[in-house]
Amino acid sequence: MARVGTCGFPVARKKYYSEFSVVEVQKTFYSPMSPKLAEKWRNEAPEHFEFAVKAPQCITHKPKSPTYRRYRGTIGDFGSFKTNKDVLNCWEQFAEVARTLKARIVVFQSPPSFEESAENVKHILDFFSVIERDFIYAWEPRGRWRDVTIIKICSDAELIHVVDPFLRKRVYGEFGYYRLHGMGKYRYSYSTEELQKLKNMVEKDDYVMFNNTDMWNNALMFRELLEEAPPHKWHNPQL
Repeated sequence: MARVGTCGFPVARKKYYSEFSVVEVQKTFYSPMSPKLAEKWRNEAPEHFEFAVKAPQCITHKPKSPTYRRYRGTIGDFGSFKTNKDVLNCWEQFAEVARTLKARIVVFQSPPSFEESAENVKHILDFFSVIERDFIYAWEPRGRWRDVTIIKICSDAELIHVVDPFLRKRVYGEFGYYRLHGMGKYRYSYSTEELQKLKNMVEKDDYVMFNNTDMWNNALMFRELLEEAPPHKWHNPQL
């Protein structure tokens, strides 16, 4: 069955572990997470529980982004997948945490301001050419990018294309990684009808991660819908 979870812990971790087998860690995006805390989370989780991890904003977002209000640390020449000392130091600190969590997937979410340009294409390809390949890397472009360019980048850099399936079609990757941000707004709860539509978009190896205010209930509802459907009825109209 498709892996279902949420972006961050909407409930106490112990309760979350009792219901789901995967979570996307958000804490790592906003500010550095200590390896000690990562070790605590890994040890308290069930053996086969999976942590996907969101890459730090210091890699993807420039310091003028409002998300830096939650940043704790010294701000440097960050963002735009640059391969300077500040960004690569940030990556190395994060990679240690991801390894401690035994993460399989690292999600990079670039902001709307990071749009298609020759410079930005070079930045992202250079970045993924210099970091180690210890994880599966997934990229969610929020800015304006042509599908042909996304396919080229994902192919060259070996990335999974991440989308909200209600907003954009997935165009590259051996499996789907979907992040559900609400229908036009974060304060949102998906209807049963919308979740039924979502069920017809996923396959058994996909990840479906809810990132809206009602993420806990929506994830539970969606998992129940998937459990009702025989695997042979699942299909992906995007492929």
